Amino acid sequence: MFSNDELFSFLIKGTERPFSGWDFSYIEKTRRMVEAPLSWSYASKILMKIRKVESLLDMGTGGGEFLSMLQPLPKNTYATEGYKPNVPIARERLEPIGVEVIEINDDDNLPFDNNYFELVINRHSSYSPQEVNRILKPNSYFITQQVGGLNNIELNRLLGAKVYNEWKYWNLSNAVKELEETGMKAIGKEEDSYPTRIYDVGAVVYYLKAIPWQIPDFTVEKYFDPLKKIYNKIQKDGYIDIGSHRFLIIAQK
Repeated sequence: MFSNDELFSFLIKGTERPFSGWDFSYIEKTRRMVEAPLSWSYASKILMKIRKVESLLDMGTGGGEFLSMLQPLPKNTYATEGYKPNVPIARERLEPIGVEVIEINDDDNLPFDNNYFELVINRHSSYSPQEVNRILKPNSYFITQQVGGLNNIELNRLLGAKVYNEWKYWNLSNAVKELEETGMKAIGKEEDSYPTRIYDVGAVVYYLKAIPWQIPDFTVEKYFDPLKKIYNKIQKDGYIDIGSHRFLIIAQK
């Protein structure tokens, strides 16, 4: 068992480790945090379509980690990113393979012509249904995997933090409705809830540092007592399970 001082020091050191892009390998590849598999594969859904098109947009590319693994890419491939620290990381990774990375600040005003893309993909990033419809060519596809509004709320409850309900509506049916209101048609749709298992309290701290919107006022100092309770629970049970929520839509213009 850690003493309070030893546990506090361990947790503080976890917050000092740099995080870039949307790369969780520090805790995922070491199996400190493990997600149960979804009932679909986002990569498998998009890969064949990528091979058949000449123009592709990856919305919210993060540090470009995922897009770079999908090579070879269409000759006209673009990526957007709205989180400023990720932009230079994405450019360093993607520009050498011919992908132009564009920093955006407004989902409602994308710097692309009407009817430009044959395929728009989006993994866990916000979007404007109207803008997606505008930039897609007729008969082309928008494929998105989204983080649902019920995602990770157990973390808030375990830490005694406020649960923000403004995204509670964000689920498959509402997202499909928004897209179809623009005239697009959802030809594929799936939704899944599954556990993410976390095996040590340091991984909890690292994860919360990487997703600051989950508990905006999170610090080790402020939440040390509930973090210690999580530590004791993991010591007793071996892990904690956090509910994750995802949905997938394939929409055609």
